[in-house]
Amino acid sequence: MKPKLRLMKDMKDKNTPNTIPLVLIRHAQSQWNKENRFTGWTDVPLTDAGVAEAKKAGDLLKSHGFEFDTAWTSVLQRARITMEILLGTNGQLHIPQYQDWRLNERHYGALQGKDKAEAMAIAGEAQVHRWRRGYQDRAEAVSQDDPSHPYNDPQYQGISKDLLPDGVESLADTRVRVVDCWQEKILPQIKQGQRLLISAHGNSLRALMMELEGMSVEEIEKFEIPTATPILYLFDKNGQPQGWHYLDKDAEQTRSA
Repeated sequence: MKPKLRLMKDMKDKNTPNTIPLVLIRHAQSQWNKENRFTGWTDVPLTDAGVAEAKKAGDLLKSHGFEFDTAWTSVLQRARITMEILLGTNGQLHIPQYQDWRLNERHYGALQGKDKAEAMAIAGEAQVHRWRRGYQDRAEAVSQDDPSHPYNDPQYQGISKDLLPDGVESLADTRVRVVDCWQEKILPQIKQGQRLLISAHGNSLRALMMELEGMSVEEIEKFEIPTATPILYLFDKNGQPQGWHYLDKDAEQTRSA
C-alpha cells in the first residue's frame, strides 16, 4: 500500500498567493553511499558524482525561479556541502544558513561503517531491512567509550547527554528530535513567511514527512526519498502543509505510478 500523501499537480502552485514554499532535499551521493555502507552520524564527504548531483538539483531550482530567505542543514558535511552547492548555483550564498544536529541522519549504532551486503550475509536480509526501514527497530548500540559515540565527538560537546542518542537510534527516536527542531526553530520562520531550504538526510526527512503527513508506521516503513531530488512543500500562513511534490518530473511520475 502506498502512502496516501497530498499531491500538488500544478508546478505554478509555488507562486500561489498566501502560500509559503519550503524545499526539502536529501543530500547528494556520499562516499559511503557509493560503497554501500551504513553511514549514520559518520561525517563522510560527497563523491564527485554527488557533487554533480547537487549541481543538477541546483540547476533545477534555478530553472523554476526559486529564491530562499533562509537555509537549514544538519551538522554533517554531506548535507552542508549539498546545501552550499544548491545556494551557490542559485547565487544565494548570502542568505542566513543554520545548522542543527537534530537534523542529522539516524544514528545506526554498531552498524555504522559496515557494508550492507556483508551485514545481510551475517544477519539476514530481513533483519537488515528492519534495521534500515523499521520504525521502532534499533541495531546494537556502540558503547559509551567508543570514539563514534556522540558523547565523545567534540562537535556535540555543548549538548546535554540527555538529548543525544545513547549509541543508536530507531526512526521513532529520530522523529522526536527532528520534530523538536521543526517546532522550535523552523516552523516559526515559515509562519513569518520565510521561504526555506532544508538539506538533510533520508531518515531525518522521512521522520519530518511522517509528522507533516500523518503517515502511519506501515506507510513510513515503505517510503523512501532519493538523493539530491528537491521536494517542494507549500504551507499556509498558519504553518499548515498544503501538499508536496518532487520537482523532478521523473521522480514525481515514479511516485504517482
